[in-house]
Amino acid sequence: MEKYMNMDTLRFQLFDVLKLEELLEYEHYQDFDKESVNIFLDSIKDFSDQELFSCFREMDEQPARYEDGKIIVHPQVKTMMEKGGELGMIGGVFDYDNGGMQIPGLAFQAANYIMEAANNHLPGYIGLTTGAAGLILAYGSQELKDTYTPKMFDGKWGGTMCLTEPQAGSSLSDITTTAYPQEDGSYKIKGQKIFISGGDHEYCENVIHLLLARIEGAPSGTKGISLFVVPKNRITEGGLEGNDVQTAGDFQKMGQKGYCTTHLVFGEQDDCKAWLVGEEHRGLTYMFKMMNEARIGVGRGAVAIASAAYHASLQYANERPQGRKIENDGKKNVDAEQTLIINHPDVRRMLLSQKAIYEGALSLTLQSALYHDLSRVTEGEEKEKYHLLLELLTPITKTYPSEKGRKSIDNGLQILGGYGFCTDFVLQQYYRDIRIFSLYEGTTGIQSLDLLARKITMNNGRALQLLVAEMQEAIEAAMTYDELKPYATALGNKMQLSQQVLTHLLGYAMKGQYQEFLADATIFMEFMGTIVIAWQWLKLATVAKEALVTGQGSYTTDFYESNIHTMKFFYKYELSRTTGLADILMSGDMLTILKEKELIA
Repeated sequence: MEKYMNMDTLRFQLFDVLKLEELLEYEHYQDFDKESVNIFLDSIKDFSDQELFSCFREMDEQPARYEDGKIIVHPQVKTMMEKGGELGMIGGVFDYDNGGMQIPGLAFQAANYIMEAANNHLPGYIGLTTGAAGLILAYGSQELKDTYTPKMFDGKWGGTMCLTEPQAGSSLSDITTTAYPQEDGSYKIKGQKIFISGGDHEYCENVIHLLLARIEGAPSGTKGISLFVVPKNRITEGGLEGNDVQTAGDFQKMGQKGYCTTHLVFGEQDDCKAWLVGEEHRGLTYMFKMMNEARIGVGRGAVAIASAAYHASLQYANERPQGRKIENDGKKNVDAEQTLIINHPDVRRMLLSQKAIYEGALSLTLQSALYHDLSRVTEGEEKEKYHLLLELLTPITKTYPSEKGRKSIDNGLQILGGYGFCTDFVLQQYYRDIRIFSLYEGTTGIQSLDLLARKITMNNGRALQLLVAEMQEAIEAAMTYDELKPYATALGNKMQLSQQVLTHLLGYAMKGQYQEFLADATIFMEFMGTIVIAWQWLKLATVAKEALVTGQGSYTTDFYESNIHTMKFFYKYELSRTTGLADILMSGDMLTILKEKELIA
């Protein structure tokens, strides 16, 4: 079977670099040990091999579609929902008290990564169910919890989040879906929602929508938004009956075609009942809990696709003979046999670029998951520390894999040459599939504004100070090895450069020039994201070097040397680019801000 991810790489990052076993020492996770986590991950890998990867290309060729008022999806969605429940991949991450298995979030993210690398069209159906159930558990009444989450956990009922409206897009302050209070404490909903992933299909007997709406008479803007549970079918004494939630269509997309994306209409017959989650007018605050976790999931999904694309590219490069090596005299021996393309330096450069991006981004995704776990099990200052680190890294974790992962797959297409552009080979599907990830859960522009305007400045820069301390710790560890000293020094220099950039940008903010402050936020995201991934690579290389020196590692010498080699590649070919990005960020020319005279024609 073709390879789509590397279990050794995943385990190395989980256990050797992030020290998952130390997390398992906390009482909350005391029922797990390394062996049980490995058994769990192996079960997910077996499931992914047998049920997910095998239908990946078929789901692209037979996309989800709208017919006769219904959404038709691939039959394997049924397997995903059923097995997802059985394997604990819907409710397993939640506490025992809420019907979960208290699986460490770090292991849960790793398991999702395996599934998404095998087939990125399927895990979203259960992923959104997990997210919707999590919102009910966090903010809903006991009655809502008891009514909905058990059947969501077992995969019989699906879940979604319904935010976007046709006229509002990403501007949630402009939503118009309205909730009308009823005498029995419920509400009636009227409105439309678009781009609802997993919004409807025949393999769930019910879909539980977590929906944002404005209660009649509520204040304008985001402060007037509330959160509601809106089931597709409401529960009656006789069973389930329709709740006036109509599916108006399914958006046909360039990628992720097997993952339905619906247009829903609520209350067209004035009979759509909903139940308030938590307090009135706090819906956006609640929804952002799910969205922040979903943003980590988006980054993880992009990493998974980039991983699968790398392994497909590597396989091709190891099998495809073409051309001949250039000898040291600058000539080719035309009588020699063709060489495999992996022997050409430019192909190796592109492969290393793919590897450096996806493995570095995987490390960041798992790092964020660890911070999330630690923010749950620690107390006081420690808890605040991990919460702030998670807040700061979330927009980067979502964006870096989505943007750079796409570029890494583009390199894969180049490796395949003309075949990369043909549907006979899978790279073009990965390229199409990953494109949506920079749009999911807030575009790259939105994430970049969040990073620079909110996360960098929150708590007077406290989160950034904590991240600098984490990076400094990695630098000090690397400095113990002569081979790594130049790279540790390079990261330290880039941290100083980032301080110069921020001093320049914050100067605009201090003068009240917020357009100038934020005009190049997306460039800052790329700049900061690259430095953060360099930090991750230095950690990976340090642990690999330690294993080589002590001889106490669990993997081969080649495995550890590959990590160090790829780190060096990242520093030469990626981290070096931040100098040019800094030049852009500290330039005084403001060329994208609208002037009195329009210069775009």
